[in-house]
Amino acid sequence: MRHEQRIPTRTPESRAFAERVKVVMNLTAQLNALPFDDLDQRRSLLSRIFGGDLPGSLSILPPFFCDYGLGATFGERVFINQGCYFLDLGGITIGDRVLIGPRVTLSTAGHPIEPGERFDFITHAPIVIEDDVWIGAGATVTPGVTIGRGSVVGAGAVVAADVPPMCVVTGTSVVVRKELSDPA
Repeated sequence: MRHEQRIPTRTPESRAFAERVKVVMNLTAQLNALPFDDLDQRRSLLSRIFGGDLPGSLSILPPFFCDYGLGATFGERVFINQGCYFLDLGGITIGDRVLIGPRVTLSTAGHPIEPGERFDFITHAPIVIEDDVWIGAGATVTPGVTIGRGSVVGAGAVVAADVPPMCVVTGTSVVVRKELSDPA
């Protein structure tokens, strides 16, 4: 994975991460138990999950699941549909005018591939979603991926490599189906 970093397990750093996960899991449980129309309390809980003020144009529909919270940043006019999972230890940067469909998973963390190392480290790498991207329902984006400006990720796709700007990608291994014309 590109830009991979590692946190050794059984260390103060990994224990601090685990403690933050407990806090955020509790906050997301509270968020998902709210009445749908309690927008003020939803915004308050989201601010606590993500560690600060959020753009007023950000819309996140519950249920929503997040494990860390402090690694995500959002541009303007971002819409995140129901049932999404953000595992954001490695950092998730979402640009302006991004649409994220229901049940999308953005996972920046994992474990080493080698069996002998899997319990010794948490691996992580950032996900970057540039402006004007649309990610379809049920897609999964893996650590270290950048999705280029204006692209579309088809429903159910597994994105394990960078997506160039202005492309439509589909499938369980990203296949560029066509390039889009650039209006800029």
